[in-house]
Amino acid sequence: MDELQDRLRALGLLGLATRLDEIRQEPWLERLIAIESEERQHRGLERRMKNSRLGRFKPIADYDWSWPTKIDREAIQRLFRLGFVEKGENALLVGGIGLGKTMIAKNIAHTLIKSGRTVRFTTASAMLTELTNQDGSIALKRAFRRYTSPGVLVIDELGYLAYGSRHADVLFDVVNQRYELGRSIVVTTNRGFTEWGELFPNATCVVPLVDRLVHHCEVVHIEGESYRLKEARERNR
Repeated sequence: MDELQDRLRALGLLGLATRLDEIRQEPWLERLIAIESEERQHRGLERRMKNSRLGRFKPIADYDWSWPTKIDREAIQRLFRLGFVEKGENALLVGGIGLGKTMIAKNIAHTLIKSGRTVRFTTASAMLTELTNQDGSIALKRAFRRYTSPGVLVIDELGYLAYGSRHADVLFDVVNQRYELGRSIVVTTNRGFTEWGELFPNATCVVPLVDRLVHHCEVVHIEGESYRLKEARERNR
């Protein structure tokens, strides 16, 4: 098979590929392949966006880099180059509320989706509640696949609520499965690792959970006052 036949087969145009010798010189052939390729890319992007559950977000161009008192802009820009995903590494955004962690994480996810990768975005609470509420092993395995099969998993707001040992166990299972598969996780949290024991009181898996997350991980700390509180004060003046 030559390159043109390969392209037709890759697009699912098997009839044209089979009869390529008859149409090879047709002036419309290259245009047809280009249109089908563009449409497939568009449909793929729409499908990945829908499956990601990313929701609405502001573009990173709107982020006020001057507001945090501490932020490693170079490290965040490095995450947008997606090298950490190619290496199967993780990314952790640590900081207080209202400092744009979710905004940054969603924009990284969007960049990944545009690059052709599959992404699943979830809050920690939604994921852990779904997994611990499954009734039966088949339903649980199906639910786990939703968080272990995407190329990148984004877990938002880990640390805003405390959880029981069962929640810690299922989180460990998700992290461990992705660790074994070499699939990246992006986490936003308001708690440093030394405080994670408080999130999962009496859980025995916190240390190995943290160990797997940070084994290959870019950790970015963001400090400062909540930007949302700043906007609220300005509105009330």
